[in-house]
Amino acid sequence: MSRLTALTSLYRLADQEFGGGSLVDDVGQFAESASALLDHLVSDTLRPQLLVAIASARDLAGWTAFDATRHGDAQRHFGAAERFAIEAGDRHLAAHIRYGQAKQMQHLRHNRDALEILRAAHHQLDATPALTTILYGAEAASRAAIGDWEGAKQALDRSSEAFTDVDAGNEPEWLGFLDKGELLAQYGRVYRDWARTDRRRGGDAVRWVTEAINAFGPQNTRSTVLNQVGLASAYFLADAPDLALQAGDTAQRQAETLTSPRVIERIANLRRDATQHMHLPEVADFIRTLPRPTPVA
Repeated sequence: MSRLTALTSLYRLADQEFGGGSLVDDVGQFAESASALLDHLVSDTLRPQLLVAIASARDLAGWTAFDATRHGDAQRHFGAAERFAIEAGDRHLAAHIRYGQAKQMQHLRHNRDALEILRAAHHQLDATPALTTILYGAEAASRAAIGDWEGAKQALDRSSEAFTDVDAGNEPEWLGFLDKGELLAQYGRVYRDWARTDRRRGGDAVRWVTEAINAFGPQNTRSTVLNQVGLASAYFLADAPDLALQAGDTAQRQAETLTSPRVIERIANLRRDATQHMHLPEVADFIRTLPRPTPVA
């Protein structure tokens, strides 16, 4: 069991640094092999610990499949992880798995579904500060996406308040990725959505995303690249196309260090925020260099 947990931790670190595309097959096979351990007779004393270890592995498999944009596999792994965590009675892990499900729904632009999942994550949960931080941060992003700005700001306030109480030594190992950059990134996401309906918010979006990028540690490579893409969007929304092009070029170079189809999809979606600047030849040329967008189901 300790080997299973250690291997899951190693895969998780590799996922954050290199992206899920290069790991998705290996992690998926590893997680399903871990699930097969339940086919053997396990004592009642050890079973809850084994269930938690397997749930963590399947949760990671869900994240890598999501990052590889294999959404059906991601949902299958997240569903299995949730069942194992609930059977083990680990509400914190179950809530984290639901957080992953909500992030996938956000990526697919099903934000009301994401809010329902997050509501289930909060249910009967005595959350740690780090878990509270990510759950309310995700809620803020979905509320902004549906135009509920007051609700988004309230969720951000709750997320920020919880973050001040985070003590990494008292948090689960799978929340070890959380640093201030993750919190600030949600502010950037909220204000980007707001700027799409009120261009006066574009400068706020730029400020928050810039602060997020500066706050990320070296281990959070993928998060840094995702926010570099977000910075390009924010500059377009702030009517600073020259700076947007610089940020976009940087994001494309950084993305080459990852194997993350999710990041590529985010880069493709830069078209959305560049629309008002397409009359500029340099912007039109930049858009032609972007990968083709993937239709959202």
